Amino acid sequence: MAKFVYKAINEQGENLSGSIEAESPEMATSILSARGIIPLSVKGEAGAGSGTSILDQLNEWLTPVKAPDLIIFTKQFRTLLKSGVPIVKLLEVVGSQTENIKLKKIIHSMNDDIREGASLHDVFKKHPKAFSPLYCSMMKAGEASGALPEVLERLAFIIEHEHRIKSDVKSALQYPMIVIIFLCVAFFVLLTFVIPKFVRVFVSAGIDLPVPTRICMFMYEFMANYWYFLIASIVTGMIALFYYIKTEQGRYVCDAFFMKIPVIGALFIKAAMSRFASIFAILQSSGVDILDSMKILSGTIGNLAIAREFQNIINRLEEGRGIAEPLAKARYFTPIVINMIAIGEESGNLEEMLEEISAHYDFELQYAMKKLSDAIGPILTIGLAAVVGFFALAIFLPMWDLTKVVK
Repeated sequence: MAKFVYKAINEQGENLSGSIEAESPEMATSILSARGIIPLSVKGEAGAGSGTSILDQLNEWLTPVKAPDLIIFTKQFRTLLKSGVPIVKLLEVVGSQTENIKLKKIIHSMNDDIREGASLHDVFKKHPKAFSPLYCSMMKAGEASGALPEVLERLAFIIEHEHRIKSDVKSALQYPMIVIIFLCVAFFVLLTFVIPKFVRVFVSAGIDLPVPTRICMFMYEFMANYWYFLIASIVTGMIALFYYIKTEQGRYVCDAFFMKIPVIGALFIKAAMSRFASIFAILQSSGVDILDSMKILSGTIGNLAIAREFQNIINRLEEGRGIAEPLAKARYFTPIVINMIAIGEESGNLEEMLEEISAHYDFELQYAMKKLSDAIGPILTIGLAAVVGFFALAIFLPMWDLTKVVK
């Protein structure tokens, strides 16, 4: 066991300090809480094990806060809050049960800020890598409206919803990526090890090389003589592209480009429309007004090309033009979205219509991904046949001439 120095307050509000033996800071906190003492800080005693090793720090740095961790945290937070547990005790309990090291540290930091008098929205906003702008905005709306448990329930739903969509997209792209990687490896092996050996035989026999074989040899010689230039160009290009995409203009160009690609672009637009409708519906049901909802959506839509359209929408909304008309003049928003929102505005059932739009595009997205998965097989087969056929021609055309020479 290690010794930990603590600072705490008792039920009468008096400041306490001392040391305690425990296996970890979390266990020390639990022991103090069981004694009716509210810990303010628990640190390893000087000269003793602090409980935070280099390995723990490395794990914290390498382990991101993933969607499943955030879903569990949100559900636990909601359950304890609905049961009437105070926020300080609530965060202690949730923090002790969280397995993600980074999220555990964030929760302890949030607990310290709450004790110092910070609002719930502010402590969430201090950790943007774990909690998105949507999460923080929803927490603010829940605090203001007094309906925080209901808001947390909707947040858990939307995180699960988006995590499922992302998982489906990754699953659909996993098979083609594996095939493309192996195809590139096969191309490299054939070009650098197989073709040159056959070419030496053909040249020694005095056979004129056909066009496919000459193309292969040109590529091989270029790779053999300028491999350093090729590697340097690829690495430099990847680094430049990485940093360019990190910029706002780079993200905008990348998002706009992907939405223009046939078949794949439709997937991105449908995913964005589903996200737009589901988040908008949750914001409406949480009591957030339309103008603030548009500002929140511009930062949470996940696509900068669409997000830039929200500024024009906000400007038109400030002129009192309703929602459907500004959306109709913006790019990327489909007729179904515009028409159903117009009906929702006129009938007063905007939230219900938004939920219908989200459900519709969820179905459309699943159907489109299935079509893409079905189409990928034949496309990859054609590509594989083209590569194999090219190398077969490069080898067998001169080999046919070689058999003639032998005869």
